[in-house]
Amino acid sequence: MLKRFGMLALLGTCAFAGGSAAVLLGPRSTPTVNAQSPPPPIFQALTHLSERFETIAAKVSPAVVSIEATKPPAAGKTRAQEESGSGVIIRGEEGKNVYVLTNNHVIAGAKPEQITISLADNRVFKAAQVWADPESDVAVLRVDRGDLPTAKLGSSSKVRVGQWVVAIGSPFGLSQSVTHGIISARERGQISLGGTIRIKDFLQTDAPINPGSSGGPLLNLDGEVIGINTAIASNNNSNSGVSFAIPIDLVAKVATELLEKGAVTRGYLGLHLAQNFEANDALKLGLDTANGALIETVYAGTPAASAGLKQGDVILQLDNTTIRNENQLINMISAMPIGTKVRLQVWRGQQVQTLYATVGNWQEAQSKLRTVAKPQ
Repeated sequence: MLKRFGMLALLGTCAFAGGSAAVLLGPRSTPTVNAQSPPPPIFQALTHLSERFETIAAKVSPAVVSIEATKPPAAGKTRAQEESGSGVIIRGEEGKNVYVLTNNHVIAGAKPEQITISLADNRVFKAAQVWADPESDVAVLRVDRGDLPTAKLGSSSKVRVGQWVVAIGSPFGLSQSVTHGIISARERGQISLGGTIRIKDFLQTDAPINPGSSGGPLLNLDGEVIGINTAIASNNNSNSGVSFAIPIDLVAKVATELLEKGAVTRGYLGLHLAQNFEANDALKLGLDTANGALIETVYAGTPAASAGLKQGDVILQLDNTTIRNENQLINMISAMPIGTKVRLQVWRGQQVQTLYATVGNWQEAQSKLRTVAKPQ
């Protein structure tokens, strides 16, 4: 780029010198003024991108809120806990009610009257009702105000690695902060986020996200919400360029079920799966790829036990879908209707076997199994 600029400057100088010689040596005439050359395409592209960022900020920021939640004291403590986060206002499917989407960990344990929502124009109000799903870390707050700006939901299924994104939130209490980056990866699930979060299928971004940003929107360049910012990977609790957002398709599905039924129904098989299935593990078992979900425990009296699954089996395929890792299997089984019969391709004893299982009801089984381990 510097060479190109140097060449442009040099050519400009040469043209000016030639023009001066003509004036001095030739017949007297009025100098010709040439029109200024248009800026290089790269500058036009950057200017256009900057304008898109400005448009998104102006359009969506009014619908992004700061949230303060007062929670019960931690175990062994007497002082209430204060939690800060972000959220985004949306309108319900019928267009009547207005809701705030955020993370469960922002408001968990707080009553509606203990949750304060602050708008960009400094209006403040309390949540009227709260629905939460700890397993996906999604929460929905109803607000009894109809005159609020709202954001439009996009589709996370259309998100591409490398595309530009914008994040808006309240990092460190600095409300209406706007940052940008790209989508670094999709379908990230093998990350540790605490004991209650079981459904993990994140968009990864390098857009700067910090404490207080949780619950804020991740946006595409059309200003549509494609994710809810949730977590960061960091050694010092601040941005390190690795952040995670719940895909908006999953958020919308969970929110819809919460509003319709009050809770999310999920399927399960009754397995404890290895969190890591590495290449060396696959080779030791005679596999030539590290795809699959390795079974560590099969719980008695569960659909998995009835299906004949055993410790040490590697589930390679669910119906017609190849299983990449344990998190994909967890998400797929969890999303299936109760009673669905599934076909499992299993690696056992250096060969593939086919087994059939019926998806059970996780809500009915979790009280019995959760105290033992995390079953799937």
